Amino acid sequence: MSQEPIIFYDIPSAVVKDSAWSPNTWKTRFVLNYKGIAHKTVWVEYPDIARVCQEIGAAPTSTTEDGSPLYTLPAIHDPSTKTSVSDSAAIARYLDKTYPDTPVVIPAGTAALHAALDTAIATTVQTRLLKVMMLPTNNQLNPVSEAFFRRTREERLGKLEALSPPGPIRENNWAEVRKALGTVAQWMAANGEETSFFLGDTIRYADIVVAGWLVWVKKVYGPDSPEWADVKTWDGGKWARFMESFEVYEVVKA
Repeated sequence: MSQEPIIFYDIPSAVVKDSAWSPNTWKTRFVLNYKGIAHKTVWVEYPDIARVCQEIGAAPTSTTEDGSPLYTLPAIHDPSTKTSVSDSAAIARYLDKTYPDTPVVIPAGTAALHAALDTAIATTVQTRLLKVMMLPTNNQLNPVSEAFFRRTREERLGKLEALSPPGPIRENNWAEVRKALGTVAQWMAANGEETSFFLGDTIRYADIVVAGWLVWVKKVYGPDSPEWADVKTWDGGKWARFMESFEVYEVVKA
């Protein structure tokens, strides 16, 4: 297939280098880079996500409490097939099917396994990360997105500043994140072999999901921050080694 660059829709930061910070959109960015698929980034502020998704024909990924459609990023539009796809897992499946000559991230027969792992990782890691990530995430957004993000998150979570105030509460929150990642490390080691990733020594989508949550910490707090330095020491330095494997794919293409 003669491929035109895929249009990849992402959310910009006001301060993060190269602008990319979102854990969910990084999952798709990692997949595109890992596969070597040509793409270009279109930056979309939070209040514009629904309109842009509707314009390109990307489906809502969920519904709000009142039952109205909820549009989120990542989303892609593939000019070569005139197809738009939303949701990082759905995008990964689409890219595997449409570009079979690129590295496969969800091998045949593992779609159910990957769906279960995606949910398990979110339940285990994401839920703990939210408390320590919401306020710094909010603070690195452009003003128009910051106002939207704060309003919509505080409707569900309460005041962002109260989620992880300095002191014992924040220390406990980080301890919970460390415990959660320790659980993931145990899952990876369950086959009794010294492997780098869930299914051996080859990166698959479940690994990309974990990398998406970890790169969120790295980008929002900063690669030289004490928070990221701590994460890299956990589980015998596993997460430092794990993320080193993704550095070649941690690239933002304009």
